[in-house]
Amino acid sequence: SKHPDPFHTLREVEILDAKTREKLCFLDKVEPHATIAEIKNLFTKTHPQWYPARQSLRLDPKGKSLKDEDVLQKLPVGTTATLYFRDLGAQISWVTVFLTEYAGPLFIYLLFYFRVPFIYGHKYDFTSSRHTVVHLACICHSFHYVKRLLETLFVHRFSHGTMPLRNIFKNCTYYWGFAAWMAYYINHPLYTLRSSAGETGARHLCGKEAGSATSPSTWPCGTCGPLVRSKTRKIPYPTKNPFTWLFLLVSCPNYTYEVGSWIGFAIMTQCLPVALFSLVGFTQMTIWAKGKHRSYLKEFRDYPPLRMPIIPFLL
Repeated sequence: SKHPDPFHTLREVEILDAKTREKLCFLDKVEPHATIAEIKNLFTKTHPQWYPARQSLRLDPKGKSLKDEDVLQKLPVGTTATLYFRDLGAQISWVTVFLTEYAGPLFIYLLFYFRVPFIYGHKYDFTSSRHTVVHLACICHSFHYVKRLLETLFVHRFSHGTMPLRNIFKNCTYYWGFAAWMAYYINHPLYTLRSSAGETGARHLCGKEAGSATSPSTWPCGTCGPLVRSKTRKIPYPTKNPFTWLFLLVSCPNYTYEVGSWIGFAIMTQCLPVALFSLVGFTQMTIWAKGKHRSYLKEFRDYPPLRMPIIPFLL
């Protein structure tokens, strides 16, 4: 008779609460090649309130969460594995969050642009601004968020399928609040540009070019960026598309273009809320870019040394 395969010995999995050490679940006869995702599904059968996206399973109560693709037999555990559970709280899909936080500014800005009732006073209801820059600003702003919505649906790939539900309130407060603040002033009946006619024309041109031309340039970078997160995990390099050439100098050119577009929008509108939105956005994107840059340097030994996180040669 054949000897049993030692690598196919069925395992036992004990799941404890990471805080109280209370035993929550005991799974027997678990396949050794079972993934953490499959163990989460088994755990959900005994605790339906904790669906897989809410679960964080780890080998140590204060350790890092195990990845869904981790395989049981490859973990440093014996035939009986002890895993610690943490509840991540109510979750919501990234796609839903992005669609919500981007659709809001698009809709809110247009309310101010068309001067719907109860915003500026009855005599200004549905009136139109005499300034060309106001109409250009609406076109640029609307295009920017329409582009973001389309990217969310057809371009972006997400390393995690969900995020905590509470984040949607924080993100929407940021995007929706700033959109209303800047839209109120840009579309206000008393809005004027503080410059001479010549300077105004130059600012129109500069802002229009930066605000509308750099904004769509994030499209190719948005499609190149996920290559680093794909299964093959390659370093993204420039292609024949000139908008991807910034990959020669920065790790996150999509953030560089994003900052550039909002600086251009601030120049065009000469609006303080837009400048503040640009500053806050730049600060946050710099933090993200530095984090991604560090992970790229750690993962790829041959990562191009000339690249900076977000600003060529500086930052």
